[in-house]
Amino acid sequence: QVLLVESGGGLVQAGGSLRLSCAASGRSTFSGYAVTWFRQAPGKEREFVAAIRWSDGNTVYGDSVKGRFTISRDNAKNTVFLQMNSLKHEDTAVYFCAAKGTFGLSPPFQWETNDYWGQGTQVTVSS
Repeated sequence: QVLLVESGGGLVQAGGSLRLSCAASGRSTFSGYAVTWFRQAPGKEREFVAAIRWSDGNTVYGDSVKGRFTISRDNAKNTVFLQMNSLKHEDTAVYFCAAKGTFGLSPPFQWETNDYWGQGTQVTVSS
């Protein structure tokens, strides 16, 4: 049983930064996987944020976060990070990570097609 656990969420003022983490338990490595961050704001559909291919670190970003968010990985810690800078009120959402066994990294990035999912971490940006 593989569990993805997100952490790092919280309350931050607009313009501030947070770093989210996604760690896998029950699996020794994300090798052969693509890890994706999604978010869902109240009353809205789940939205693609960013994805990374574990094998080479290639990344893809959603238009709303390009230039502000950075997705990265730490091989030793088997963890994926989402560094969020210049946060806006509209970034307020529950952030989820998901992992899919694939070497591809191209849209569409769909929540349902992943193999493992996390429970989410709340990010609240005050304006």
